[in-house]
Amino acid sequence: MTQLPDLGRALASRRSILRGSLVAAGAAALGAGAAQVQARVPHGPMPMLPRVPERLLQAEAEVISKAPPVDLSGYTRVKQDLVAPPFAPVHDQVATGGPKIIEITLETTEKLMTIDPDTGAEIWALTYNGSVPGPLIIAHEGDYVEVTLRNPVDSVFEHNIDFHSSTGALGGGGLTHVFPGEETVLRWKATKPGVFTYHCAPGGEMIPYHVCHGMNGTVMVLPRDGLKDGKGNPLRYDEIAYIGEQDYYLPRNEDGSFKKYAVAGDDYADSLEAMRTLVPTHSVFNGAVGALTGDKALRSKVGSTVLMIHNQANRDTRPHLIGGHGNYVWEAGSFNDAPATNLETWLIRGGSSGAAMYTFEQPGVYAYVNHNLIEAVLLGATAHFVVEGEWNNALMEQVVKPYSFAT
Repeated sequence: MTQLPDLGRALASRRSILRGSLVAAGAAALGAGAAQVQARVPHGPMPMLPRVPERLLQAEAEVISKAPPVDLSGYTRVKQDLVAPPFAPVHDQVATGGPKIIEITLETTEKLMTIDPDTGAEIWALTYNGSVPGPLIIAHEGDYVEVTLRNPVDSVFEHNIDFHSSTGALGGGGLTHVFPGEETVLRWKATKPGVFTYHCAPGGEMIPYHVCHGMNGTVMVLPRDGLKDGKGNPLRYDEIAYIGEQDYYLPRNEDGSFKKYAVAGDDYADSLEAMRTLVPTHSVFNGAVGALTGDKALRSKVGSTVLMIHNQANRDTRPHLIGGHGNYVWEAGSFNDAPATNLETWLIRGGSSGAAMYTFEQPGVYAYVNHNLIEAVLLGATAHFVVEGEWNNALMEQVVKPYSFAT
């Protein structure tokens, strides 16, 4: 992997570099000589953002400064060890004890990832904790989530995080901007049960650029008494399969091959041009073609109930389990609402997460796909469940094997 350039040695600080790029954009609009500042950023100037009047910023800061401290007495602090997808952190389906402060750490990692080894397609992915999607975070309604967001000093970009599960300040995005070499701590209360997207949202064109480079994930907020069906009966799962569907827009060379870039950010202008087509070159599960197939397929057993959590931070998608069903489905992600039942295919809106529960009844290989089959087969949006167990002919039986017939 190519070593990232140490821009901090050349200038006073990387924070001043990236802030300078914003100044450059403003200066360019005013006709001032901005070229000097723009040249400091390897990927070119940051997009020009609408300016917020200083008086409004000061008023907001004053409101925040006057807010009384939160009484956290009675809350127990618990560190949640996040794990890489498709797995879920250790958790209770039904809350035990009183509300908690769930402590987590997310580190923004910019890394070169191979999307498809058959074509050589690769991307400088922007990630939380090094994975696409970012890790699954789990809390219960009434808990606080306290996240430490850390941006390593050798990063190229500014990062932040917008939690769709939180309330206020652009989902925390307005309070979590960290430049290379910085970290911040944000605490928010989980007031709404469900599954929700989180993603990076630095501002302007950088928002889709970061999201389409892999910087998104899911928070699951469980009801304190666990999941229920539409009649109030408890629902329990044996396993979680956490799937992030990622659309990529890779720039191409004139011969149709995918371009390669030495460092993160070098693809900025080319990627924006590719993204404006709204036509992804890849639509994959968990970061790459085949990430959840073959030797990496999900494993289960007949009789096991799996909760499939599906995130798509940018585009609508249509999950379908070939050979199975959605016994209980929370399409819009809200656990406050009764789940739909017995769906063949369900819709998850772009910019959200959804969940579906199914109990396997037959052994074999199940394909879990985006049932836009063009995206599933040609762009990569396919996963496999390999299920062990005894076959039940009462559910399905091959009465006659294929044979040639006379014509």
